[in-house]
Amino acid sequence: MGAGERRDGTLARRAAAGDREAFGALLERHYDRIFRVGARVLGDADEAADLAQDVCVALPDRLASWRGESRFTTWLYRVVVNAARDALRRKDARRRSERSFAETEALTRVEDASHASRTCEASWLRRALGELPEDLRMTVFLVLEEELRHAEAGEVLGVSESTVSWRMHEVRKRLRALAAGGEEGSP
Repeated sequence: MGAGERRDGTLARRAAAGDREAFGALLERHYDRIFRVGARVLGDADEAADLAQDVCVALPDRLASWRGESRFTTWLYRVVVNAARDALRRKDARRRSERSFAETEALTRVEDASHASRTCEASWLRRALGELPEDLRMTVFLVLEEELRHAEAGEVLGVSESTVSWRMHEVRKRLRALAAGGEEGSP
């Protein structure tokens, strides 16, 4: 365990006991991470800011559930990922009620037409990843974007390391199949 991890543990225990300075230090150390995870999962900076605020407000009560069995950052990822998943579910429900399929399809076509080749490939990849089930998307995010080891991602997601490895294999397989299928805009 590194010095930063030990410091996080000490701060988390003190903050859970009501130490405001310790809580402030924890937020200072990890706010950017909370926001970054929220932005990546939600895909919107304003929503991520709202999520980060909600997580920070709830964190004092949530700290009591951290028992020190895992690294504080792993526990924090789980808290943020779960909050983001809840926000996504609410967002998806609102979106379904507000937009028709035709509107969504039209927006996708406009977006596709406005990008150059490289942007088109990135757009295709984002769209392809967006079509994956949530468990696969979240796994890709934690492993590739947050650079967590499979074991750490598994701990955050509440699954085994081998499940994370399988999910990453499944994502590669599905993306290859989509690319080989000759979808318009595929790389």
